[in-house]
Amino acid sequence: MSASTHVHLFDDGNAAGERGTRVVAWITALTMGVEIAAGGWFNSMALLADGFHMSTHAVAIGLSAFAYAAARRHAKDGRFAFGTWKIEVLGGYSSALFLLVVALLMVAASVERLFSPAPIHYREAIVVAVLGLAVNIVCAWLLGAAHHHGDEHDHEHAHAPVHDHDHGHAHHHDDLNLRAAYLHVLADAATSVLAIVALAAGLWLGWSWLDPVMGVVGALLIVVWARRLIVDTGTVLLDREMDHPVVGRVRKRLAEGLAGSATRVDDLHVWRVGKRSYACALSLGAARPGLTPEAVRGWLGTCPEIVHSTIEIDHTQPAI
Repeated sequence: MSASTHVHLFDDGNAAGERGTRVVAWITALTMGVEIAAGGWFNSMALLADGFHMSTHAVAIGLSAFAYAAARRHAKDGRFAFGTWKIEVLGGYSSALFLLVVALLMVAASVERLFSPAPIHYREAIVVAVLGLAVNIVCAWLLGAAHHHGDEHDHEHAHAPVHDHDHGHAHHHDDLNLRAAYLHVLADAATSVLAIVALAAGLWLGWSWLDPVMGVVGALLIVVWARRLIVDTGTVLLDREMDHPVVGRVRKRLAEGLAGSATRVDDLHVWRVGKRSYACALSLGAARPGLTPEAVRGWLGTCPEIVHSTIEIDHTQPAI
């Protein structure tokens, strides 16, 4: 005996996140052009590195905005069995790969400049780097506001309180696409700060070597951020979440419902289909007479995150 249920409670997107990433993408692209031109004119490797990696950030943040738009556009397309939310996650994953490309380009350019130094127009370069930092702060504020709005949206659409929820896994509810855009802005800000420090040290202390060294330091920082984002988005895309607290709650509900019987759980799979939504497929063997999928689904009703369940019950196998 088997049965399946599908409840349309999937995420309906993040309009604030989409607007924020679109605006930030345009701002980043304009600032990128200014920094690349100024870095070449003033011969600053730190400034050029900031500008060139900002170009990939502009593409990546634009990709985040595109992912939002694509998920919204195809939200009602029945060919997407569990909705289009993972388009946004895929956008975040792609942005993380862009961050790694940025880091590699920064290291290559900085090492080349370290062994082939060139004169730098420090004062002019510092002015442009400070301008870039100011733009990054504004962009971070815009995306932070979008993230705050998204959190309020999540609370408004919460299905029901879950008292045994593990708050240590709250990061799993993040908008990974928005976080990717935010990390790109943070990477921009960090490299801007490093560029300002390097240029100031070169101007007042004569440490011209610090300019390319800061490029390498900034690249290493970006690698650390990119790795974390790749792990988080990859976990969702590959459905590697059987250690998530919601799985533990499902096991607990099943154990409570099957207590005192010889029925066993032969198979259980739980995977994410939205920021706050999961699907569940389970198989019960040596089931007690009269046990139905509807009864099992009732046990899982206290796990509001489970919006789709497929339940198979085998009454033919004797208990071992």
